[in-house]
Amino acid sequence: MSGMLEDVRRTMDSSQLVEAVTALQSDHESLLFGSKVRSLSPDEIAQLERQRNRAVDWTQLQVVGGFQANRVWNNQFLGRVVLGAFSDAECEIGDGVALPSGVYDSTVRDAEIGDDAVVHRVGLINRTLVQSGAAVVNSMCVTCAGQTEFGCGTELPLGIETGGREVRSYGEITVGIARELATNRGDVALIEEFDRLMDDYLSRVRTSWTVIAPGAVVKDSSQIVGCFVGPHAVVSGAGPLIESCLLSTAEEPAVVSGGASVKKSIVQWGAEVDSMALVDTSVLCEHSHVERHGKVTDSILGPNTGVGEGEVTASLVGPFVGFHHQALLIAAVWPEGKGNVGYGANVGSNHTGRAPDQEIWCGEGTFFGLGVNVKFPADFTRSPYSIIASGVTCLPQKVEFPFSLINSPTQLPEGVPPSFNEISPAWVLAENIYMIKRNEAKYEKRNRARRESFIFDVFRPETIELMRAAKQRLSRVSLRPFYTDKELPGLGKNFVTDAAVRTAVQTYHFYVGYYARRGLFDQLIRQELKASSPQAQALLSQTSDDDRWEQQREILAQEESHLDVAGLLEQLVARERMIAEQVQRAKAKDDTRGRKIIPDYDEAHQSADDDAFVRETWTRYEELAAEVDRLLKG
Repeated sequence: MSGMLEDVRRTMDSSQLVEAVTALQSDHESLLFGSKVRSLSPDEIAQLERQRNRAVDWTQLQVVGGFQANRVWNNQFLGRVVLGAFSDAECEIGDGVALPSGVYDSTVRDAEIGDDAVVHRVGLINRTLVQSGAAVVNSMCVTCAGQTEFGCGTELPLGIETGGREVRSYGEITVGIARELATNRGDVALIEEFDRLMDDYLSRVRTSWTVIAPGAVVKDSSQIVGCFVGPHAVVSGAGPLIESCLLSTAEEPAVVSGGASVKKSIVQWGAEVDSMALVDTSVLCEHSHVERHGKVTDSILGPNTGVGEGEVTASLVGPFVGFHHQALLIAAVWPEGKGNVGYGANVGSNHTGRAPDQEIWCGEGTFFGLGVNVKFPADFTRSPYSIIASGVTCLPQKVEFPFSLINSPTQLPEGVPPSFNEISPAWVLAENIYMIKRNEAKYEKRNRARRESFIFDVFRPETIELMRAAKQRLSRVSLRPFYTDKELPGLGKNFVTDAAVRTAVQTYHFYVGYYARRGLFDQLIRQELKASSPQAQALLSQTSDDDRWEQQREILAQEESHLDVAGLLEQLVARERMIAEQVQRAKAKDDTRGRKIIPDYDEAHQSADDDAFVRETWTRYEELAAEVDRLLKG
């Protein structure tokens, strides 16, 4: 079994959902209380009848030791019902409101109500287990119709709406697992073994009960059918919640509220569905959210990703994707995430008029601007952190230049097809490093995921190799006014000017060199070496088992004929200062433009000098400079 599948097996074995359902599988009379149930006494039946309770057959109503009849009022009991012990405890249901435990003003059929739970004004509660301390209040119907797997086992058509990359969902699935399964369809053994694990998992979670777990709250909602509402989850004012699973803890409650609807889906820890959002046949990974009429169908949303107003269909969306306006993302493979979808973006045209079977691979950090139109198929995975500017229409293409800007041309050179756009490789590094560095810091600070880890460094071995390959291709071109994919592979359906090529070469060279020098600094700090020590100089010539450092060392060897630790550290400080200046200059562009257009711009906007991230960047530069000075003086 592969390492990935072994991780899947361990996760399934320790699953919150599996554990909860397994604990309810019993040969005893009661699923919640085992053999600790008894029949009502004649006095208890009489008291219940005085309290306006009715039952077709009182022998079908059983209770546990400690049962207090004075906590059960004005109900109708049908079929077999088990009631727990209701003390003077109250259940918190939110907004500072607590209700006394017990069963009130409800119709209860074939259900079990745990100790100190509350069922209050429920139109019908049927085939449902309300566990201890849970609350079901002022809701229309909580039931289970036949067997349920709580939204697990559903095939999600990720990337290709008609199928081909489908992944079967389970409660604890991660973006990383989904990526391996969706993008390795040729590995038949992998898929078959995963299916075997899935079948076993489903056999363990399959049941014919809706489960409201301890501490969960269901209130003011319409219809709960065949669901697992995990510990301390909150379902408040929700629309239909059908055959779904809410994994939850007290520290990370899952929430469905505000008229939102969830069907055949998984909502993981800390995830939220709110304000009339629709989630259908999907997985919301931990701390993701869908709000303000957002629609997510046949998709997986990664941790910390949010969809508001927009539509996501048949997509694997990674972490930290901002999607807060009316826009479309369909048939996308975007496990790296960390990007943005602007208002009116149409990403994209997966239907060719023959079949809706086309797809896009977005690439890490891609920024889709206002009103862009992206035609499929498209692949931006080798051009991470690129921007597709507002209003651009992209033809089907593959782009292989990181940190690029794709924009409508101001002037189309003769011989270039009119549908082509203009690309500026490395533009984001040269002109908007503020965005890159700020997002890098922002994602790390805002990350709330506990079960899936992420690499926040933008400049890391993978992106550096893409930059080096792009620089090499750019450096080989023969001089001419502009280039297309014919002369410069990797441009896609775009052209680039010679001036942009020269700028890109310099920019890639600068940041690749910065990354390598930073690696030397990190090695000195890690090994507690002064710059003048023989061991420090030896770092540059001796091989190591650190792959990242080996890459950085190779870069330094290619750049410099004579390597000197002190000189490289001084160059690092100089480049760090240049980056800080570029960060401030990028932000200052907004100030310059704004002052020309808005009369009181300075009174209403924070200047670049006062910008928190700009100040933080200068602080990091000063700390680095001080640390380098310490290393040089040793």
